[in-house]
Amino acid sequence: MNKLDIIIVNFNAGEQLYDCLKSIEEKADNQFLINQIIVVDNASSDMSIEKIRGFKLSLKIVMNKVNVGFAKACNQGAKYSDSKYILFLNPDIRLYYDSLSVPIEFMEKEENKNIGIIGIQLINDKGEVTKSCVKFPTFSMFLTKILGLHHLLPPGLSPIYFMYDFDFNSSRLVDQVSGAFFLVRRSLFEKLKGFDERFFVYFEDRDFSLMSKKIGYSSYYLALAKAYHKGGGTTEKAKGIALFYYIRSGILYYYKHFNLFSASMLTFLTLFVEPFTRIIFSFFYKSSVYKVRDVLRAYFLLWHSIFTFSLIKKG
Repeated sequence: MNKLDIIIVNFNAGEQLYDCLKSIEEKADNQFLINQIIVVDNASSDMSIEKIRGFKLSLKIVMNKVNVGFAKACNQGAKYSDSKYILFLNPDIRLYYDSLSVPIEFMEKEENKNIGIIGIQLINDKGEVTKSCVKFPTFSMFLTKILGLHHLLPPGLSPIYFMYDFDFNSSRLVDQVSGAFFLVRRSLFEKLKGFDERFFVYFEDRDFSLMSKKIGYSSYYLALAKAYHKGGGTTEKAKGIALFYYIRSGILYYYKHFNLFSASMLTFLTLFVEPFTRIIFSFFYKSSVYKVRDVLRAYFLLWHSIFTFSLIKKG
């Protein structure tokens, strides 16, 4: 029996958390694979935890008095894990019949012993396969994003980390799978001492995947298994705050994985150029996720954080 523990971080996920657990209880095959489900609640105020207490699943609930962030909450949950595999699962995921058994069977094969992280095919509301894997970001990728050039150049010519050149209907090695369904060997998770908790949210999975690659473990996208993913999660209600954390984590990533000159240049452009490019493109591109008020709020929080505590710490 190759058991796994499922860790779900909850922050006001509402009915999504209930639906996620319901899908595990009703649709996930081979439930003997599951040792326990650990829900770490980051001080939710929407009663979402109260709604899940009636499940017959082996459920452990960890309650935080404050929102400690996604990376730290994942590490909290992992401390209770004693299974061979850990699945970090977003509450806006619903599992299908083969969502668990197929990737576990794949990981168990001897020839796949150096694959440390698995992601599966994620399906959206329209029944479409989402482009859920990305490349490790480079200096030029960040620069393109900061200057807004990804809006102007065709996907094939723009150096961005989204894998637009891949149809996601076949399986392959990738740099990083989606953090929404992030299946990891527990031995690897322990070697890396979990997620870097300086990333409050965003980039923690990208950092973990890169650190895994550096010690000889690959990430694999397995199209043979599927799950439903709503996307957006709880950030839809607070996009300005979400953008703040995204930008903040990006700066932390600069200093951890790039040299000091490159990191400092990107930070300068992020602080003094990117606010204007984001505002400009939020006016002219209907596809822009963030509105002007979201951008302004994000950068207000960013500047406030810089003046109130040390943001940048080389890793």
